[in-house]
Amino acid sequence: MNVTSAAHTGHRPGRVLRQPAVWMVVGIAGVGGVSVLSASGSPVLAVVAAVAAFAVYWAVMRYVAGRDTPEIARTRAGREALLGVGLGVGFIAVSMLVVLTEFDFTRASGGVVATVLSIAAVQFGAAVIEELIFRGLLLQGLERLCGSWVALAATAVLFGAIHLANPGATWWTAFAIAVEAGVLMGAAFLWRRSLWTVMGLHFAWNTTEGLLGVPVSGHASPGLLTAEPTGPDMLTGGQFGFEGSIVPVLVSLLLAVPMLVVAHRRGRIVPVRRARR
Repeated sequence: MNVTSAAHTGHRPGRVLRQPAVWMVVGIAGVGGVSVLSASGSPVLAVVAAVAAFAVYWAVMRYVAGRDTPEIARTRAGREALLGVGLGVGFIAVSMLVVLTEFDFTRASGGVVATVLSIAAVQFGAAVIEELIFRGLLLQGLERLCGSWVALAATAVLFGAIHLANPGATWWTAFAIAVEAGVLMGAAFLWRRSLWTVMGLHFAWNTTEGLLGVPVSGHASPGLLTAEPTGPDMLTGGQFGFEGSIVPVLVSLLLAVPMLVVAHRRGRIVPVRRARR
C-alpha cells in the first residue's frame, strides 16, 4: 500500500462520521440518552438534563460532524432568546384572547414563587432537549440531505407524530402540533438560524400555558390558575390542552408564513440541489 492509499484509508472514518445521517443518529442518541434525567419530572433534574443535552449537542457537532455551531453562538444568545420568548408569549396570548370566553379560570392553591420556578424549570428542560433534537439535529441534518423544505415538512410531521403518545392525543391533535409547533418552530429557525430563538419560543409557549393551568400537550400540572374548558373541543382543545384547538393552528400559520418568506429572501433556505452537493 502506498502512502497516498494509506492516507486515503486513514481519513475514511472521519468522512463517514461527518455524513449528516451519521451525526444525526449519534446526536439524537446522545441527547436522548441524557434526557432520561428529566423523566422523573423533577425541576432540578430537568435543568441538569438540559445542560447535559446542550453539552452533548456541542460535542457531537464539534467532534463528530466536524462543523462550527453558529446556531448556538453565545454572542447572539441573549438577543435571540428574548426574541423567542416574546414570540412565544405573544403567540399564546393572542390565541388565548380569541377563545377566552370558552374557559373558566379559577385561582389555584400553592405558592406563587414555587409554582413559577417548578413549571419554568421543567419546561426549560423540555424546550432545550426537544429543540436540540428536532431543529438542531434533525432539521439541519435533513436539510443537508434534502433541502430546507423537505427538512421542515419531515420534522413537523415527526414532531406531531411523537405527540400521539401523549394523554388525550388524537390524529387531529397530532396534526395540530405538527403545524403550530413543527412548522412554526422550523420556520423560526430558518428565519433566524438560531436555536436560542426556538428554545426561547418553545419555553415561553409551554411555560405560559402551564402557568395558566392549561394542559401542555395533554400533560396537566398545577399552575397559578386552573383552566376548565367550557366551549367546544375544536376551540379549547379539550383535555389535550389548548394545542388541540384550531385557533393556535391558524395563528401559527400567520406567524410562520412571513418568517419563511423572509428566510427565503435572505437566502437562508437550502435548495435540494445545493443540499445534495
